[in-house]
Amino acid sequence: MSDDALPPAPVPPPSPPGAGVPPGARPHAKPENLLVNLLCNVAIPAGILAGLSGPRWLGPTWGLVIALAFPVGYGIYDFAVRRRWNFISIIGFVSVLLSGGFGLLKVAGFWFAVKDASIPTFIGLAMLASMRAKTPLLNELLYNPQVIDVERVDAALAARTNQIAFTALLRRSTGLLSLSFFASAVLSYALARHLLTGPPGTEIFNAQLAKMHLLSWPVIVVPSMVMMMLIFWRLLRGIRELTGLTIDDIFRAPPPKR
Repeated sequence: MSDDALPPAPVPPPSPPGAGVPPGARPHAKPENLLVNLLCNVAIPAGILAGLSGPRWLGPTWGLVIALAFPVGYGIYDFAVRRRWNFISIIGFVSVLLSGGFGLLKVAGFWFAVKDASIPTFIGLAMLASMRAKTPLLNELLYNPQVIDVERVDAALAARTNQIAFTALLRRSTGLLSLSFFASAVLSYALARHLLTGPPGTEIFNAQLAKMHLLSWPVIVVPSMVMMMLIFWRLLRGIRELTGLTIDDIFRAPPPKR
């Protein structure tokens, strides 16, 4: 039989996406931009409520609606990109909703103090409660696989049989981080009680509220960030001692630029 009479070779079906790629080699979810996260969930909504929700600008109702749009929009975007709910967006939405709702209802400054103290208290309690969960909240804030090369750390821990000591390190770090949120709650309550003394719904009260948001950065946010950085550094030092890895090895390498 001549070659011309041979039937054509069958064409293999196309491989499904990801077939033949080992699970560890698949790309990770797109890393989150923490600066954009804090801007959309904290800074911009607080600025709108404090400076643009007066009668000269947006008014209390539209100020609340536009301020809520930032954490809601960012949370939806982040879920579409990474397929997971953003914890900070949820907290930001609740905080903005309570602040704007209290402003519309013209409640006394005491309830603003309770609100400002309850949110960090809730986060601290949630962190303690999540210690037994499959994905503790510490993994979202400090031991984040987008920052830490978790696979390499786990392999080094297994090679040295230091998993139990590492679990104890994570528990201590969680406890310290919870204490930092509890301290933030106390500072938030004290600042609100000290500043919010005017009649609710007046220009004096709104000015005091704006001043409170401004002073919350040097009084609450900056000390909390310093405490979190110290806890993170303590966690890195413990990982280095338990694994023998260098700091450069512990951090996840950025993806190569194309």
